[in-house]
Amino acid sequence: MRNKRLIISGLLVAALAIGLAACGNKKAASSTGKSAQVLNLPAAAQLNTIDIATSTGYGQTGNVFESFYRLGENGKVTPGLAKAVKTSADGLTYTFTLRDAKWSNGDAITAQDFVYSWRRTITPSTKSEYAYLFDGIKNADAINQGKMNPDQIGIAAPDAKTVVITLEKPIPYFKVLMAYPLFGPQNQKVIEKYGKKYATNSKYMVYSGPFKITGWKGTNNTWQFVKNDQYWDADKVKLDKISYTVVSNAQTSLDLYQNGKLDLSQLSQEQVPTYQDDKEYTQYPYSYVSYLSYNFASKDETKKKILTNQNVRLAISLALDRAQLTKKVLGSGSLVPTGFVSTDLAKNPTTGEDFSKAQKTANTMDYNLKLAKSKWAAAQSETGVKKVALTLLAGNDNGDDPSTNIVVQYLKGQLEKELTGLTVKIRTVPTTVASTERRDGNFDIALAGWGADFNDPISFLQIPETGTSYNYGQYSNKEYDTLVEKASTADANNEKQRWQDLVAASQLLSKDQGVTPLYQSVYSYMQNKKVKGIIHNTAGTQWNYKYAYIK
Repeated sequence: MRNKRLIISGLLVAALAIGLAACGNKKAASSTGKSAQVLNLPAAAQLNTIDIATSTGYGQTGNVFESFYRLGENGKVTPGLAKAVKTSADGLTYTFTLRDAKWSNGDAITAQDFVYSWRRTITPSTKSEYAYLFDGIKNADAINQGKMNPDQIGIAAPDAKTVVITLEKPIPYFKVLMAYPLFGPQNQKVIEKYGKKYATNSKYMVYSGPFKITGWKGTNNTWQFVKNDQYWDADKVKLDKISYTVVSNAQTSLDLYQNGKLDLSQLSQEQVPTYQDDKEYTQYPYSYVSYLSYNFASKDETKKKILTNQNVRLAISLALDRAQLTKKVLGSGSLVPTGFVSTDLAKNPTTGEDFSKAQKTANTMDYNLKLAKSKWAAAQSETGVKKVALTLLAGNDNGDDPSTNIVVQYLKGQLEKELTGLTVKIRTVPTTVASTERRDGNFDIALAGWGADFNDPISFLQIPETGTSYNYGQYSNKEYDTLVEKASTADANNEKQRWQDLVAASQLLSKDQGVTPLYQSVYSYMQNKKVKGIIHNTAGTQWNYKYAYIK
């Protein structure tokens, strides 16, 4: 999907993933005499909002808000507020039947709550960063552009228990998308009751998920998720409470873990070598892929000659030893990507093969210095440019992310060493500045990143399409566009053919090196073996605590 987050928001998602890492304590005695299930979690940052319409991520709040479905293990949809669904033969109409469910204040959750929610979120003045995810739903794009009224979006409530959604085109990943909290209901009566106070404090909110929030006042460093007794499936929820405290330093978190005050602590890359053989060491992969973005529209004619030359981009890719980068340079267990789409995101619907295996393309991302030098020499001959200095843009707030510094230094050293005549200048700026510079096209090469919002290859492959808002390098390939368009339209209802379209598109992107993938993030943790039942996914709402418990 054309995700507005790119690296800045992708890193935010990573941070939220840290925040959701279970840490926790011993069982405490409750007032009933039973052992209380209390989990204490370290958060990497403050919880910035609890309004699903304006949220910039759903890592934590996916546990307090629910949509038609929930995201279960391996990215599979599991039951949510919908108890049944009927799909039309053309894949354009979904009719959901809601189960008997209540808000945390006891109000019934109705079909109209979904209609109100969607209209509120997609209203341009709401400024939802995720409004683009409504793409494909009837009239959504026109509404996002301010050309139609929000009440014309393709959702209706013929009665209190029925929600009818109309699409403009089939969306093969629609059910997975409907597990995203963004598409969940909102309580109009509560929003109108609290007005401007709504969602500014945990008490000015009602919740539809397994937990509800207490103690959050908007800017504080502690808050709690407590079991929502009104939740339709409350009997399955074992935790009584999850307590969050902002712990921004990895060493502090590890110290608390080692002192028995946390059950899980994310390790920094420096800490991984010390603990990777420990019995309590574990890893959780994420669909976040860091990559190089090239400015195909550079205003400098010499640089444009270089950056738009396919052999240049292939030479850069082939000169990089990603195994060394992930294992020795980063040292954090990151994965070597096989293409732009992350590993463990999607599997072939008929064979079960992971997309990452299908997209692998020879002589594009291998470490092959001989071929790299050959491609570079060919590029110099084709462009007539023997020497060029390119600036590598990277975002890093106050130098706080050591991995950014490590990666850019590796890239500079490796490329200057192996590609004669190339000079790489590093420009490190605050993350927000880097995001603006990319958007404005003020870069030669940029270190960027992407994390999928849902478990489908299209979440990555729509980014490099011609003219998309997030294709900041302005890469354009008609054949690539055609393949992605076919997967989204003509072949949308043909699982086998759609899969082939997406594989072909990813392979073409690799051959062209429209972007150059570097590594896929994997987060390493120390985790107490008593913590059980955590569901983690590489995309979307990463962490699901509905079934978590302390043994």
